[in-house]
Amino acid sequence: MGDLRARQLSVDDFKRFDLILGMDAENLSDIKALEPVDGVARIACFTNYVADADHVPDPYYTRDFDGALGLIERCADALIAAEISR
Repeated sequence: MGDLRARQLSVDDFKRFDLILGMDAENLSDIKALEPVDGVARIACFTNYVADADHVPDPYYTRDFDGALGLIERCADALIAAEISR
């Protein structure tokens, strides 16, 4: 995935990946609306892996880039730990 850049989610992604994460309720709703019947990917909110947040605030609007990055890093660490213990 080293050469991967931001792009729109595609229907093929539900068959290509095993986990698709949304950053907030609106993302999750959009993801679920695109999910094909034969998709294999689990869908989850990125913040499901930490106890003290229900979404990742968009730093474009909040201007809190450091706070968003910190939350994303905590979620990533918690996701890795959860997947390792699965």
